[in-house]
Formats: sequence, C-alpha cells, structure tokens
Amino acid sequence: MDSSEIRSPAEGGRLGTPMSSRKKLGIHFIESEDRRMAFGRGYTTPAGSTPVDIHGKSIVDLSKTGGWIAALFIFGNEMAERMAYFGLSVNMVAFMFYVMHRPFSSSSNAVNNFLGISQASSVLGGFLADAYLGRYWTIAIFTSIYLAGLAGITLCATMTIFTPKQEGCEQLALLLGECEAAKPWQMSYLYTVLYITGFGAAGIRPCVSSFGADQFDERSKNYKAHLDRFFNFFYLSVTVGAIVAFTVVVYVQMKHGWGAAFGCLAIAMGLSNILFFIGTPLYRHRLPGGSPLTRVAQVLVAAFRKRNAPFGSGGFVGLYELPGSHSAIKGSRKIPHTDHFSFLDKAALQLKEDGCSPWRLCTVTQVEEVKILIRLIPIAASTIMLNVVLTEYLTLSVQQAYTMNTHLGHLKLPVTCMPVFPGLSIFLILSLYYSLFVPLFRRITGHPHGASQLQRVGIGLAVSVVSVAWAAVFEKYRREYAVQHGFESSFLTPMPNLSAYWLLIQYCLIGVAEVFCIVGLLEFLYEEAPDAMKSIGSAYAALAGGLGCFAATIINTIVKSATTTHNGSRSWLSQNINTARFDYFYWLLTAFSLLNFCSFLYFAHTYQYRTTPHNALHEDHNTPTIM
Repeated sequence: MDSSEIRSPAEGGRLGTPMSSRKKLGIHFIESEDRRMAFGRGYTTPAGSTPVDIHGKSIVDLSKTGGWIAALFIFGNEMAERMAYFGLSVNMVAFMFYVMHRPFSSSSNAVNNFLGISQASSVLGGFLADAYLGRYWTIAIFTSIYLAGLAGITLCATMTIFTPKQEGCEQLALLLGECEAAKPWQMSYLYTVLYITGFGAAGIRPCVSSFGADQFDERSKNYKAHLDRFFNFFYLSVTVGAIVAFTVVVYVQMKHGWGAAFGCLAIAMGLSNILFFIGTPLYRHRLPGGSPLTRVAQVLVAAFRKRNAPFGSGGFVGLYELPGSHSAIKGSRKIPHTDHFSFLDKAALQLKEDGCSPWRLCTVTQVEEVKILIRLIPIAASTIMLNVVLTEYLTLSVQQAYTMNTHLGHLKLPVTCMPVFPGLSIFLILSLYYSLFVPLFRRITGHPHGASQLQRVGIGLAVSVVSVAWAAVFEKYRREYAVQHGFESSFLTPMPNLSAYWLLIQYCLIGVAEVFCIVGLLEFLYEEAPDAMKSIGSAYAALAGGLGCFAATIINTIVKSATTTHNGSRSWLSQNINTARFDYFYWLLTAFSLLNFCSFLYFAHTYQYRTTPHNALHEDHNTPTIM
C-alpha cells in the first residue's frame, strides 16, 4: 500500500512522539491511496462547494445568477407559506369550535399538534435536501404537497358534507355543548388534510432560508454583511405573511366565510409556487453531499468499535484525513480538528484491520461534522421554551381577547386579528434594526454588526421572560375584573370597559423576542452547520419550533390534569377563562422561561464559534461572545 506522509510546517513530530501529541491533528497526516480511491479521490473547491445551475453544471459567471434578485423570488415562497401557516394557526381553533363543534381545549391541542408536525418534520426535509434532492427540488416537491393540503382544507370548509349541521346552533347552544358534533370520519378528513399541509412544510422551512443564503458568494468580503441583512429581510417576509394572515384572511373569513378564507391561502400558495419556478434560471445550487445520517452513523459505529483502542495503537501517526484541500465529502470543505468530544476521534484512528471500510475508519472532517451537530443541539434546544410561549399565545391570548373590548375608536377588530400586533412590532423593529438597534448595540458590545448571533438569541430569550411575566400580571387583573363586574360565567361576552389592547404589551414584547432570537438563531445555524449539512442545520430551528408546539400540548395536558381536583373543581385551563387560572399558568411558563434562559447563558458562554476559511479572513469567531 502506497502511503504519503504530510507533515505540518508548524510542528515537527515523529512516530515516537508521546501519546498525548500523537492524537493531535496537525502533527502528521497519513493518506492511503486505496482510501482516496474509495472516496472518489476527494472533492475540493476554493470555497467548499462550487455553485451549480439547475443541471448540475458549474456556474462560470456568477454575476448572472444569485444575489438579491434571486433571493426575492425565494422570499415570495416563504411569505406565502408563513401566510398559510399563521392563517391556519389562528383560524383553525375557531373553525373547529364554531363549525366542527369541538371544545376549545381539544381544538387548541389539535392545532398545536399541527404546528408541531409542520416544524418537527423539517428534519426529514433537511435530510432529503442535503442527502439526495438538493434544496431546490426539495422545496419544489414539498410546496406542491403543501398546496394539496390547503386545497383539501378549502374543500372541507366549502362543502357541507364535510361539516356537521349548523341549524339551530347559536352561541348558547355552543356553550352548553348542544350542537351536533362532527362525525368521526369528518374529523378524520380534516385532520388528514391538516397534517398533509403540515407535512408539506417539512421540505420548505429548513430549505428556504438556506437556499436563499446560498445565493450569496461567500468569497466576497461583504458576504457577512449580505448574510446578516438577508436573514433580517427573510424574517421580514415571514412577518409580512403573518400580518396578511391576521388581517386580510380574517377579513375575508368574516365577509365571505371559511371556504373563501382558506381558499385565499391556497391561491396565495399557488401563486408563490409559480413565482418560485419563474426564478429558476437565476438560482445558484449546491450539490447534495450524500446521506448525512449515514455519515453520522459511520462515525458513531467506528468510534464504538475502537472505543477501547488507545490513541497510540494506530498504525500511523495522528488521525486520518485526506491531504491538502481535498475532502471526502461532496460539497464540503475540510474541517479543522477540535478537542471537543474526543471519544469520537477514535473513528479517525487508523488501525491495521480497518482497511477501506467507512464503517471502521472515518476522516477527521466527517468526525468534526458530528461534533458540530452535537454542539449545536443545546443552543437550538434553548429556543424550545420561546416557541412554547409563542404557541400558547396563539391560543390562550385569543381566548383572553374574546372577553375584552376590541374596539379601536369606531372600528371593531375581530378577535382573531389580535395576533397581528406581534407581527407589526416585528415589522417595525426589523425596519429600524440597522438605523437604530445596530448603532446602539455596537456602542455597548463593540461588535461590528451590533451583536453576535448568540447575543441576539440571548436578548430574545430575556425579553420573552419579561413578556410572559407581564402576561401573568395582566391576566390576574383581567380575571379579577371579570369576577367583580359579573362576567364570571360569560366567557364569550366582551367586557365593554376593559380594552383588549392591554394585550399589546405582551404581544409586542414577544415580537421583539422573536426578532432577536429566531433571526439570530437562523443565521447562527446556517454559518455554523457543516457545508454539506446546511439544511439539517436550519432544520434545527424548525425542530425546536415543533418541539415547542408538542411541549405546549404536553404542558397543557399535565396542568389540566393536575389542577382538576376529584370534586370536579375547574382547572387552571378550563374552557371558561373567567373561572380558570391562566395567570398561574403564565407564572409557570415564566419560571420555565427563566430556567431556560439561565441554561442558555451557560451553553452560550462555553460555545466556541466554528473556524472557517471565511471567518479566518474576515473576523475572529474563536471566542465565546455571550458573556
């Protein structure tokens, strides 16, 4: 077997070096020609993976593709998807209650599950994009599934065969539970098309932000600035979609019915699909790098097989890697060795019996991919609690608004329009971000972009704690007001002298939290994720959102069960909000949010940004930035 030894110019070393030195990459690399052939002699480009066109051919003149023009077509697709997502999240609870005659509690849980599936399943979409399809084709396929689900929901709301009889079902009958409930098959149909819609989001959410970021040249010295602005504008498009859902769609529903409202969502999704495909000649693509889950499994299996082998037992000095700029992973640069999770380094320890099997010997880059994915988990997981609060607001705050006066002067806003205010606050903050917030935070932190990505996440989590604490304080006041003024049993009757616009404080605070936390997280995950796992990295954010929705359902179930006594007294989350204790529930969420924030500070303080060629050239990311 012909082997070549690559020595580090910075450090010497021989086969007789101590065991502690032998483990470190940068002393020696040994490259087997058989191994290189097994990996197709490696992949390399100056910046990790050359952008290609729709046919997989390298783009020679990048000036004719990508950039902000290509990103605009991608923004349109995300805007429509978010419009449908929020349109369903805020309207589906009311649709199930008023049309399908389901209780508020079961309706909100069903919607929470829909929200959870639509986000948690993003891991599947990210896997398919990184492994086989690429981001473009993953978006194209799943956006069509999304459209089919919306069409099915529109049929449910339009054709009477899919809904129970509505005759004689007034508000009092709804409250007493005397309306004819939807048949099991009708609910099964609704759940099926609803979850198809949620599954359709699986391939959109993890890919759209990454695909948009792919349109910018990472070799440009303005790349960081472009990327920072891209994620802000990306979330601005998300916000615009939410605002339209909370205003225009609600207005259409009130004037023309549920079928027209859901039909608007389907039409918007169809138009966005057309817009997305029109932009095809402008897009820059990244070739999929093969199954990331297979590579992860290979590292875990190889490390486990050699768990008892000391680092000095290898037949060669150092850990296994391809020499030069070659990478064994298609579409990926080589990743420098780190000392984190050193037990995984055993996968790159080359023993004589390993041969060329990737299940026995992995490259350092492959091992480092797994390390990065593990290191990203605590940061992404820290945002689960924020998503719990966001999910609870979508349902609980709507129930609060039903008991309050929603008049704005002579204009009466529908209750389902109330969640538009977080969107408006997000829109305002993003619009002022570069003129107001960046200069302010730059003076405080000294960071050229105002705040690092982890600092932005931390600011968002801190503001979310304040938001839910205020919600608890105000809910206590609202409940006492209802009891004192004789509205204790009339939870769907608005109290004329208590304005629903007190809810704007918690809405706007959670909007601020979203801007800083979610936008910072998206940019952080895109930059930190391995080159061939960008969609998987972005899926972490969506997965955290999905787990937040599921966690909200679990918390609701546990709290309702634990606070309902044997004598039948009402729970904290009973349907009659005026006899329930939503304030206690909000304080519980406050405690969870505060504990979550403290854990985030620990993980952020110990996190070290990944070193890449671009970061090395333009800024130092090797130090913790949150503390």
